[in-house]
Amino acid sequence: MKQNFFTGNEDIIDFFTHMDIGQLVRLQETAFEDAEKYDYAPADYRDAVDGYGRILELVGDVSANFIAPRAEDVDLESARLIDGVVHYARGTREALDQLSKADLMGFTLPRRYGGLNLPVLLYTMAIEMVSRADASLMNIFGLQDIAETINEFASDDLKDHYLPKFSSGEVTGAMVLTEPDAGTDLTNVQLKASREDGADTWRLNGVKRFITNGCADVLLVLARSEPGVAGARGLSLYLCEGDETVQVRRIEDKLGIHGSPTCELQFNNTPARLIGKRKRGLSKYVMSLMNGARLGIAAQGIGIAQAALSEALEYAADRVQFGEPIRNFPAVRQMLSDMHMKVETARLLAYETSIAVDMSKNIERLKAEKKLDAIAGGEELGGQQRYYRRLASALTPLVKYYATEISNQVCYDSMQVLAGSGYMRDYPVERYYRDARITTIYEGTTQIQHNAALGAITGGFMEERFQHLHERNADAPAGMLGALAEARKTLREAVDFAGEQDEDFRLLHAGRLCECAVTIYNGYLLLEPARHSPHKEKLAEHYFTQNLPVVNLRREQILSGDRTCLDNMTELLNYE
Repeated sequence: MKQNFFTGNEDIIDFFTHMDIGQLVRLQETAFEDAEKYDYAPADYRDAVDGYGRILELVGDVSANFIAPRAEDVDLESARLIDGVVHYARGTREALDQLSKADLMGFTLPRRYGGLNLPVLLYTMAIEMVSRADASLMNIFGLQDIAETINEFASDDLKDHYLPKFSSGEVTGAMVLTEPDAGTDLTNVQLKASREDGADTWRLNGVKRFITNGCADVLLVLARSEPGVAGARGLSLYLCEGDETVQVRRIEDKLGIHGSPTCELQFNNTPARLIGKRKRGLSKYVMSLMNGARLGIAAQGIGIAQAALSEALEYAADRVQFGEPIRNFPAVRQMLSDMHMKVETARLLAYETSIAVDMSKNIERLKAEKKLDAIAGGEELGGQQRYYRRLASALTPLVKYYATEISNQVCYDSMQVLAGSGYMRDYPVERYYRDARITTIYEGTTQIQHNAALGAITGGFMEERFQHLHERNADAPAGMLGALAEARKTLREAVDFAGEQDEDFRLLHAGRLCECAVTIYNGYLLLEPARHSPHKEKLAEHYFTQNLPVVNLRREQILSGDRTCLDNMTELLNYE
């Protein structure tokens, strides 16, 4: 039977049907000025949302009926390195060709470059559906942030040359950051960039490792441009092509996402062009690129989790033991309910983050173009630019941590529901289990996300956001609002105590503080759909019962003041 990962997903459809993004769309479309230039540009809000729906339905169809049936063969065939050339699996090549033919490779790019000019919110939805079909394909489709970075920071001649090629699917991209001795600590990047006298061309020399889709046609490379300048100030960002001067030395032999080639690259005097300004490669351009990638990985995790949940639900309905389907057993019901709750809260948090990113980017863009005043309410929005930027910065690490951790949990529980069958290659759950594992690692581990989000929690911004959400949901059930208010008070006590301790103590408990913040935030996000959907209302009730008590537990752990891991590691781990 033909499926569709958009129209067939009641949770996504529920959000899409009730979303209130009029302000965002007016900003994204610059008061619909493109309607006079392009016949596929929307003329008003209703027209835009109708177009969004048709595009997502197309993505849902291609994902369910073209990409997903090929995913198992892609996993088995894998990407291969033959005589120094990377070869995608056949199913990967066919899927990329299908996405290109459907004009889905320029999702967020402006129409003047052949793009669809869609907001990040829509892109997040699309990434989830593609990832549900084949997580490894997302690592190519989901790298459209490469083109977005070029659009945001590169010179006009680079934009004019490369962006139409991204939109048509003629080229793919890669972000080339990591080195053997520079993983999380990118300030230690050593790949050298040297400028040719009197020319715009630079030359790149050195090695990069763990590069997703490193065989891409267009590479954005972080390199050391300032001899003798250590740290981030010595780094710049460059664009180069994957020509004969870029040698793929090996493809990593990985646990999962086999269709995505993870490459080690050798740059041999590779010609490159500077992106933006010197010395700002890491501090501005790469941080922007990585934040987009982290949101994309969150969506990837949700897609994998949704695939695992769907498999578990189907199996539990069909598998009969002791005369009845196993989904009727209380323990299995609990597992399935918790799995669904995790997927849905991660999805809502990803959408919330995407909207914040869209608002921040569009306000900044329209200010730079001096067009913000032409948008209804533009003057007021201009004053909120910093707020949306802080909100996007706070939510991005939180959703990356939460969505990828629940992805692993849901895949684990899905295999448990299928029991021995789930451990076998006869079912796709074992592939989901393998594919999910990397999501908490690449683009910054969960622990790095905790540290990145900590300042917004301890500095008071998150509490400010909670108050805004509380007021926005003033008509929600009093019991739920009261429970959230009490949880916020509990979190503040933990934050205050941690603030009195040293930095090591705060970093030790960063994960617990982040878990509390996400738990409360998701509670507020569930209140809105619960108003119009009996299903969502029951989901919210289950969430409040199962999750809010965690805030009290984490508070007690923090207030205990336990420093064993900090002060007694030698004795604790029994080493010298």
